[in-house]
Amino acid sequence: MFKIFSNTWALFLGLTLIMLGNGLQGTLLGIRATLEGLDTSITGLVMSGYFIGLIIGCYAVPKAIANVGHVRVFGALASIASTSILVQGLWVEPFLWWAMRLVTGFSYAGLYIVVESWLNDASDNNTRGKMLSIYMVISLGSMAGGQFLLNLASPETIELFILTSLLVSWAVVPMLITATHGPNFETPESVSIVQLFKVSPLGVFGMFASGVIMGVFFGMGSVFTTNLGLSVSQVSLYMSAVILGGFISQYPLGWLSDRIGRRQVILGSCIVGSALCIYAGLDPAPRADILFFALASLIGGMVMPLYALCSAHVNDYLTPQQMVAASGTLVLVNAVGAAIGSPVAAASMDHFGPSAFYLTIAVMSLSVVVYTLWRSTQRTEVGDIEPSDFVMMAPTPLSVGLNLDVEEEVLEEAYNQDAEEVQESFEELTQELEELAHTEPDK
Repeated sequence: MFKIFSNTWALFLGLTLIMLGNGLQGTLLGIRATLEGLDTSITGLVMSGYFIGLIIGCYAVPKAIANVGHVRVFGALASIASTSILVQGLWVEPFLWWAMRLVTGFSYAGLYIVVESWLNDASDNNTRGKMLSIYMVISLGSMAGGQFLLNLASPETIELFILTSLLVSWAVVPMLITATHGPNFETPESVSIVQLFKVSPLGVFGMFASGVIMGVFFGMGSVFTTNLGLSVSQVSLYMSAVILGGFISQYPLGWLSDRIGRRQVILGSCIVGSALCIYAGLDPAPRADILFFALASLIGGMVMPLYALCSAHVNDYLTPQQMVAASGTLVLVNAVGAAIGSPVAAASMDHFGPSAFYLTIAVMSLSVVVYTLWRSTQRTEVGDIEPSDFVMMAPTPLSVGLNLDVEEEVLEEAYNQDAEEVQESFEELTQELEELAHTEPDK
């Protein structure tokens, strides 16, 4: 463990600062938009810009890394993200905010790719699991911690925007003072959504639904709680409760899915999650008491692991070689869902009130329940094939560059095995031809 930290401490420190800034700025902008009197539907569109930027970044940034390297791309994108955050604090203009959110999402996609691909290069089969665990603890823990930074200043001033900008800017320093050169990087291949849907319809649909739910939570959670009259400290507590709930439940649900099946766990968690959301959504007068925050944590615990569960479900039907190509497509599907989730929830809240926040999540969870039940009648789950091990993942499209499910040694072994089989077949054919030449009379 000490060796892992000694080789990657700069990356982890940079990741901590990045995620602190990410956790702070999303919630901050939602609160500020509400305080400025923006319509909920407009706020939803503004918040969706971040996820659209993520989608664009997933396509564009890997090529830049391949051309100029990790360190330069990280420094450039951190500077862009830092500047875009300051612009949002200086001018209150919905279209400008949307554009800056898009730029922020694009930049963060690149920052994630740099950190994740570098960590992947620094790990092997003996350390990859530990590396992933550390990565997830830091990512989600920092996102939750970023919520509490809201209490350091008023959201109506520029101070918190400056703090977010500083955090992102500081993330560059550890890498610049320690990194001599970045790892080798190859742009990963991809597979089409249609092809992946044919392999695992439930996995793809579940990834989309997970994206919608995450878009609702991270895009409109602060707007929902602010409209209820919660203070800034209570809003930060609510958002951190949701994130930590999802983090704590990931391993138990993943462990269970390895033993009783992915579909059963997906079905059960979505049933419980939708029931809790319906209960919360039908509460006529929600109050910021212990039950309110406990319920938020429970809901997060049920719906946030959907991303990792569906990813594991898809990988159950893929070979190790196919997992590499499929990972980027799954991230894309999830990001598209997240981009849709914020404006859909905002429009629903405009028409039906704050209760539509939870009811939107309930509808998506129930759609997964219905689709899971229907798919169970169409194809049985993996039986004789050993399912892939569950891997903890962030409930947002963060893992855009880290293919930790795929072991390079497995791919190399498969390649060598195929080469040996071809060589043996060639030698057998040569021997048969020689025997035939000796036994046949000359014509």
